[in-house]
Amino acid sequence: MSTLHTVNKSPFGNATLSSCLGHCLPGDAVLLIEDAVYGALDGSAMADQVRARMGEVALYVLDGDLKARGIDAGKLISGAKPVGYDGFVDLVTEHDRTQSWL
Repeated sequence: MSTLHTVNKSPFGNATLSSCLGHCLPGDAVLLIEDAVYGALDGSAMADQVRARMGEVALYVLDGDLKARGIDAGKLISGAKPVGYDGFVDLVTEHDRTQSWL
């Protein structure tokens, strides 16, 4: 049973992404949306923590939110996968449950 975790808060304003990563189980996925997309930037203060979980947990970033913030997908941590809204829907259907981290 896998979980899709969605995070929408900037990792530089609170600890939501850190908490999420700490609760993820192997096989889970994390989708960063809204200001949480900053947590997937390579070289950021969160990069090492995010990268440490990527072997067990898949990381996705909502492409529309990257574009809305002027972030090029080439600046993401290696292995972070941008997805569109259709990819978001696919992730929801591929996992047994969805947990939103507020």
